[in-house]
Amino acid sequence: MEKFTIAKNEDIAWCPGCGNFTLLKIIQQALKELDLDPLQTVISSGIGQAAKMPQYIDLNFYNGLHGRGLPVALAIKMANPNLTVIAEGGDGDMYGEGGNHFLHSVRRNPNILHLVHDNQVYGLTKGQGSPTSTVGQKTSLQVNGVVNTPFNPIATAISLGATFVGRAFTGDMQGAKEIIKEAIKHNGYALVDIFDPCPTFNKTNTFKWYKEHTYKLEEHDPYDREKAISLAFKNLDEEMFGLGIIYRKDNVPTMEENIELYKSDKTPLYERRVDMNKVLEKLKP
Repeated sequence: MEKFTIAKNEDIAWCPGCGNFTLLKIIQQALKELDLDPLQTVISSGIGQAAKMPQYIDLNFYNGLHGRGLPVALAIKMANPNLTVIAEGGDGDMYGEGGNHFLHSVRRNPNILHLVHDNQVYGLTKGQGSPTSTVGQKTSLQVNGVVNTPFNPIATAISLGATFVGRAFTGDMQGAKEIIKEAIKHNGYALVDIFDPCPTFNKTNTFKWYKEHTYKLEEHDPYDREKAISLAFKNLDEEMFGLGIIYRKDNVPTMEENIELYKSDKTPLYERRVDMNKVLEKLKP
């Protein structure tokens, strides 16, 4: 029986040419090649074009509020550490409305994949500038051009202690798939910021633009934190972005490993039964 099948009879609500169609195939291939179990795999997403992704692939998912994909993903991982958990959304969803969750999820180091579709614009709400839009970029709302300095998710994640940070591009299916596979296998928080062109609302950062402004990281040591942060700033300043694993640090205790309840008993929380007598005893002054 084929696993992680893509919906065939659903009305997939993306515009023609949207990078999400390619990314859907990339995710499917990555999950299949890792031989994961769909029943033990969960995607948590918020609101937006990217957040629709789990609705079109055969696995467990939770589709919630704008910017809230990460806290739900962390709660799922806490309740059942045995699951493969992916938090997925767009750059507006994850870095804008969900920006505070992003910062503190990195610090907790949960063993999840954080996959961000970065098209540098709000797609679902018709093309406003997003946190990663560049200065001067004209949008449906910022008609004279974006004035805010773009958010740098790569540098931010590394500076906060992320243990895996990668960047990919849907125009490089093989490269993106391998980065996502490595991120899932990593034991700890893994951010993959993936350039995902929006042909309808972003006429600046087109497929052609990304092809011309990205390159594959070759002679780069992902274990050198200072060089990784420098690269993140240099990439944004020069608008030439390296694709690959930018930073990683192995053997760092995860959120689940640091939870006191799991140190003596590995039974997932959802399988445990609460003894109210013990709870009441602990609450006594």
